[in-house]
Amino acid sequence: MNVYEKLMNVQATLKAPKSQYNSFGKYSYRSCEDILESLKPLLKENKAIVNITDEVLEINNRFYIKATATFMDIEKGDKVQASALAREDETKKGMDLAQVTGSASSYARKYALNGLFAIDDNKDSDSTNTHGKGNKQDNTTQETNKAYKCNKCDVSVAEKVAKFSYGKFKKVLCFECQKKEG
Repeated sequence: MNVYEKLMNVQATLKAPKSQYNSFGKYSYRSCEDILESLKPLLKENKAIVNITDEVLEINNRFYIKATATFMDIEKGDKVQASALAREDETKKGMDLAQVTGSASSYARKYALNGLFAIDDNKDSDSTNTHGKGNKQDNTTQETNKAYKCNKCDVSVAEKVAKFSYGKFKKVLCFECQKKEG
C-alpha cells in the first residue's frame, strides 16, 4: 500500500469527536489533541506517523504561526503534508505573550490536521460561533452526502477523497488519477 492509500484509509475511518465544551459560548469543539488521540490507533494500523512542526512568520508586521502536518508511511518513507496559518491576536485580554503564541499554534495545528485528514469543521464552533455577534447558527441541520466525480476520468469519488484531492491538486481526482498527478 502506498502513502496515498494509507492516508485514504485513515481519512475514511477517522472519527474525531468534539469532546471539549466552551461554557461561555455554549458550544462543543474538538482540539488538536482530540484529533491526535483519535489518529493514534489508525496510524498504528496503517503503519504511518504524523509529525507537526511550527514556524513563525512575519507578514506585514504581524506574526503568524505556520503549522505543517506531515503524514509519513513508515514502511517506505513517503510523505504527504498540509499547512495552515494562524495569526497572533495582539489584543487578547488575560493572556501573556507565550499564551497568545500557544493559542495561535494550537489553531494552526488543528487546521493543518483538518486539511490533511479531510476533517470537516463546518459545524465546528470556530466556523459557526458568533461570540455574541448576530444570530446563532442552527446546528441541527443534517449534512447531505454530495456526489463527486473525478475531473479526469468521471468516476465517482468519496467526499473525503474529493476534499483531499482538491486541497492538494485544486481539483477533484479519484485515487488513481491522484497517483498519476504525483
